[in-house]
Amino acid sequence: MRRFTRVRRSKPFAVLAVTLLGAAVLPMHGAGADLQSDIANQVQQFLDVGRTSVPRADCGADALPETGMQGDVPADDRNSGRSTLGYRCNLSFVGGYVGKGAGITSATYDHCSYTGSLFPGNILGPSQGVQVLDVSDPANPVVTGSLTEPAMLAGTWESLKVNPERKLLVGTGVPVGEGAGYLSVYDISDCAHPRLLNPGAGTNLLMPLPITTHEGGFSPDGRTYWASGIAPGFVSAVDLTDPANPHVIWQGLTGIEAHGFGISPDGNRMYLSALAGFTVLDISAVQRRDPNPQVNHLGRVFWTDGWATQHSIPVTYDGKPYLFTVDEGGAGGVKLIDISDDTNPSVAAKIKLEINLPDNQDSAMASAMGGSVFSYDAHYCAADRPTNPTALACGWEESGIRVFDVRDPFHAKEIAYFNPPARKGRNLELWNSPHALASIIGVPAMEFPSAARAMLEGKFDPNQALSSRTGMIAFGDLSTDWCFSPPEWHGSQLWATCNDNGFMVLQLADDVYTPPADQRSVVGS
Repeated sequence: MRRFTRVRRSKPFAVLAVTLLGAAVLPMHGAGADLQSDIANQVQQFLDVGRTSVPRADCGADALPETGMQGDVPADDRNSGRSTLGYRCNLSFVGGYVGKGAGITSATYDHCSYTGSLFPGNILGPSQGVQVLDVSDPANPVVTGSLTEPAMLAGTWESLKVNPERKLLVGTGVPVGEGAGYLSVYDISDCAHPRLLNPGAGTNLLMPLPITTHEGGFSPDGRTYWASGIAPGFVSAVDLTDPANPHVIWQGLTGIEAHGFGISPDGNRMYLSALAGFTVLDISAVQRRDPNPQVNHLGRVFWTDGWATQHSIPVTYDGKPYLFTVDEGGAGGVKLIDISDDTNPSVAAKIKLEINLPDNQDSAMASAMGGSVFSYDAHYCAADRPTNPTALACGWEESGIRVFDVRDPFHAKEIAYFNPPARKGRNLELWNSPHALASIIGVPAMEFPSAARAMLEGKFDPNQALSSRTGMIAFGDLSTDWCFSPPEWHGSQLWATCNDNGFMVLQLADDVYTPPADQRSVVGS
């Protein structure tokens, strides 16, 4: 096993300082002019902020549309109870299972869904660990079992993932933001009855693996599960060639923070999320199973338009590689990244809702108060196929489930949304919901950077930021849900999981989406 291989990475503001200095001192002719142009482009990309939203969906006759701007749940709706009815447009509820709520991310495979767990809430009720749902009848999902190994009881955070190629389900134990040691692997050939494959290392309390974890995911072939511990930026490659014997074959400290990621279809590149952007790592030596593998840093891209970058989905359009990359804070939305040059990834387009725009950060602050730390940001998305995807579905936190037509990824447009009914005031029923637990805090702290930027630009009106909810700095009221998990594609249905409403089957209207023949839901890892 290779331990502590260091992958060097610059901090965003260090990059900015160096590039600004370079731009000031380089000559204006010859090769120096070319370099200066490159630096100027990097600075522009770093500072660029998306200022346009995607076109709104054209809702059908049975819609219950949003009452304010796109993505917003206005303060009046929260206070009056209107948000308890939810909002829908071209996306309707078929069936679901609430239980005690759902953890941060969940996963689906075949006709089954696996509900992520939260510590300590999941161990306080009769339904402990990860809940297994049989969704053979989408209108009536049925619980067929619970996974109660140590990793599942400890809370799975953003680690619960499926690899369909090998029919494996893996989750790691993450009690409070960061975990260590425990990872369980399940055979889901019979998806409604997962079978534990590693009763020893990773599952036995006396046999922990040398990993830290906040998030995790597979290489496409399913032979490697990558675990990332958010702070510091420690990443581990766990070999699953023999799922009964998971073991670490590479580890590295990649920087001060490592979040989610996406992995290229050939398994040779990792796009590892940083504080605001990502780094490109060459993981081909691990993929080949070289002795003493080395992981090299190839490129990076950082930005100030959004932060807490979550994950990336590798896709191609007409043979050219791109990523859909998601920021979970700072109103950054989803970015389309051109990765045709590994050493110089570049932002090609952005997907934002109206509530994410700099001009509207005061309104966002007014309505989101009392809703807790997260508000109107994207978190996890799924494309409907890796090659020339036609649609992208995202869990957009308090804005619910959002669906975009991305056949032309440079001009995405919204085609549907479903913001589930708020389960207002029902905190004590939802022990497995991070939203219910986090609502002891009322302030939407993840939006402070975007609000500060709007202030500096003179676009933040303090009076507009005030509302009847302004004083709700603690003990939030669950006046929306939090939708963190990727809504996964199952034909013309999306199987989605939100914290308070749990698992839901949602049906897309026929006139806005036709499933491609080669549909394959992809989240990047």
